[in-house]
Amino acid sequence: MSSSSDPMAAVRRYADAFNNGDEKAMAAMCADPMQILDGMSPHVWQGPTAAADWWRDVLVESERVGASGYHLELGAPRHVDIASDYGYVVVPVILSFNLRGRQVTQAGAVFTVALRKVGTDWRLTAWAWAKG
Repeated sequence: MSSSSDPMAAVRRYADAFNNGDEKAMAAMCADPMQILDGMSPHVWQGPTAAADWWRDVLVESERVGASGYHLELGAPRHVDIASDYGYVVVPVILSFNLRGRQVTQAGAVFTVALRKVGTDWRLTAWAWAKG
């Protein structure tokens, strides 16, 4: 991965990994420690395996409710704040997925991400999701 002065590039790579269902690529974009706050139970995942643990729970919940085909579309960021080796990004998102054969689109959601530089690359240290 190339270094970037833009933390949004790391957020985009994480979203691309999510869209591809690539658990390892999602985890590779995360710093240690990592924290995730999501509307799905148990709502909080933390530590070095947070991304993998969250993805495992997404798959379990997806099977339970009959959801599949997730796609996250990032909008133009509302905030990209950088202070030295720390970043904060707030970006509107649209989440689409299939729910028991019916296409669902959730617009107006917000993805809030804290990042820090690890070497020369930005890594996610925490993210939170708020539905629209």
